[in-house]
Amino acid sequence: MSWTWGYGTNGFTDHPLPSALDVLQHHGYGAVALTLGHPHLDPFAPDWREQSEALAADLRRRGLRVVVETGARYLLDPLRKHRPTLVDRDAASRMAFLRRAVEIAAILDAECVSLWSGVVPDDVSTDQARVLLEERLVELAAFAADAGVTLALEPEPGMLVETVADALALRARLGHPANLGLTVDLGHCVVVEPDGVVGALRAAGPLLRNVQADDMLPTAHEHLPFGEGELDLDAALSTLREIDYRGVIAVELPRHAHAAPELAASSMAALVAAGERSVIAPTRSAVETSSSGDGRPLHPWTALAVEQVRADAARAARLFAAAGREVGRDPLSAAPFGPTADDVARAALIAALADSGADPALAVALYRRGDDAERRGVLRGLDAIIAPTAAWREAGLELVADALRANDTRLVAAALGRFAADHLDDHAWRHGVLKCVFLGIPLSVVVALDARADDELAAMAERFAAERRAAGRSVPDDLSFLRARERA
Repeated sequence: MSWTWGYGTNGFTDHPLPSALDVLQHHGYGAVALTLGHPHLDPFAPDWREQSEALAADLRRRGLRVVVETGARYLLDPLRKHRPTLVDRDAASRMAFLRRAVEIAAILDAECVSLWSGVVPDDVSTDQARVLLEERLVELAAFAADAGVTLALEPEPGMLVETVADALALRARLGHPANLGLTVDLGHCVVVEPDGVVGALRAAGPLLRNVQADDMLPTAHEHLPFGEGELDLDAALSTLREIDYRGVIAVELPRHAHAAPELAASSMAALVAAGERSVIAPTRSAVETSSSGDGRPLHPWTALAVEQVRADAARAARLFAAAGREVGRDPLSAAPFGPTADDVARAALIAALADSGADPALAVALYRRGDDAERRGVLRGLDAIIAPTAAWREAGLELVADALRANDTRLVAAALGRFAADHLDDHAWRHGVLKCVFLGIPLSVVVALDARADDELAAMAERFAAERRAAGRSVPDDLSFLRARERA
């Protein structure tokens, strides 16, 4: 299962936060949806940063994923629930709260900050509300981007942004901000989505960043335990599998704190049972039809990221760093030193940069500043470039040469791919092959070995083998294979 079950702290308001987390872990939850405000983490407390850092350490120790929710009822105004909102004339306190939520999310390394538009007040027209919302979301998205935080806009019954279609239209008007995704509450779909939960989740697709789970009746916006409303939970989970959702699915029962432990247990049972019933064969959605270059369909997040990089190369750095978290790091084959999921995602981003005519210095910077996995992604990306320009070829050769000087076996293996086979000079390529033998990397990773291996490589292998025998060391099988070519 690619997602993680979570539970919202707004359903645990009678528990201190550490106790709530203890209960959730006891029942098998791997994530928490943290609503900022009373009684768990006051975002305006003088020591909010220290509290956040302590919580971040606790979450890491527990191994819990986290999303930040911003639906506290009376945090900003003790007399008016949820006010002011992003569509009120004066939204200064809401904006300050959401900026603080972003700062806290950055400390917690949260998956996203979930937020909503608000109900249009009596003294604001619908058109005015749209202008206010768009101006404020542009500001918030920029603030969040600087902090490396994703926002997730939640459609809410009765609000200006009520459906997934509303959210998508708004996002398009804003220019498709890379760090603005969607939250979908499964129960809300019963009330307001014209195509139900399946249509809403499919429409959200790769933009889906957060899922809230609860039951609901079509006639009322009231969060109910599973089985008390008309949500087709099996269909919802099947659709989430179909679109390859990998985030948090958090139970959202804000009016049931009096029975939180019992509902945490029964909700988990319902989710697990529905999850088992909803297992389906993977379905390729429209966004997944792009190829990763090696026959695999692109992950939905990767397909969207490629689109964003083609539109604006400056987005590449943030997307490159996020790839492991977004698509996972699982190996995609049983072959030694084969690609991982994040390798494929990063390779697609590098290929998109090259294909769109971006300066190869961007790829060089990603490699120089990246960790080992990110450097490997750049190298695999070179392999995915169909026809590199002279500038990209020169930059790629510089990076391959650097990788071949390293002793990181995965980096060396990635360096001897298709790009090296096509462009690396004979001398450097031969030394790269022998370095694989020296480091114990199987020669099966070397692309075009049969085509490029020559007598000089075999002679080098023979000299290397002689050195090993003289030192009383065994001769690797791969070295024997290269020497045999000379005898043939």
